[in-house]
Amino acid sequence: IVDCGFEHPSEVQHEAIPQAILGTDILCQAKSGMGKTAVFVLAILQQLNVDEKDTDVKVLIMCHTRELAYQIKNEFDRFSKYFPNVKNGVVYGGVPISDDKEMLSKAHPQILIGTPGRVLALVRGKHLDLSHVEHFVLDECDKCLDKLDMRKDIQSVFVETPVKKQVMMFSATMSKEMREVCKRFMNEPHEIFVDDDTKLTLHGLQQYFVRLAENEKNKKLTDLLDALEFNQVVIFVKSVQRAIALADLLTECNFPAIAIHSRLKQPSPP
Repeated sequence: IVDCGFEHPSEVQHEAIPQAILGTDILCQAKSGMGKTAVFVLAILQQLNVDEKDTDVKVLIMCHTRELAYQIKNEFDRFSKYFPNVKNGVVYGGVPISDDKEMLSKAHPQILIGTPGRVLALVRGKHLDLSHVEHFVLDECDKCLDKLDMRKDIQSVFVETPVKKQVMMFSATMSKEMREVCKRFMNEPHEIFVDDDTKLTLHGLQQYFVRLAENEKNKKLTDLLDALEFNQVVIFVKSVQRAIALADLLTECNFPAIAIHSRLKQPSPP
């Protein structure tokens, strides 16, 4: 921890880590930048007992994007510097599943990070055994469980793990309804919530919203782009189709734009 430059825990780390290292189930909502990832990474490393002969997956962490999966892997790499026997691996869709099979059979990671669909495919193909899992984590759990198809994948994976295990779930935002969904996977979890909406925004970031009818959105967006001074703008939308259509519209309105979405081919991260 000292080598990574940490001196004092954040508020959420101070509250969550002592409970997490005891093996308690954790349900945690805290804004981005508060160090939620370090909570489960440190708690897991503190509890994990492996040697060079251990080839079973003991830890399963799932998240909704491969980019987040790699961020989590990087945190494990950083904090496991003095744990030479600890190995981790990442699996996700969009690349040949044969690559994942090879990684699992050769590297034998005790910590596996992945997206739900690919994890389930490996389980169903008998390439991944989850019967020794001791820690089950969902990062950005609201994103994972909000989509019904992804929730079904997670449920199917969950039942392949032992009944007795630690379950931890983390998110920056979580509705009361989503909390109840999360708790169905857990056993009397220690709950940590930031209820004040103003605390969910990082310091220095201003947010505004405009209430509009659906048919008014495009006009208002182009008016805002005309009025604002900017170098680059990122616009988030809810679907691939919307992203493509909006990029075409903005380009026609002399705002050069590209659409980035899940259907694009991506090179494998290093």
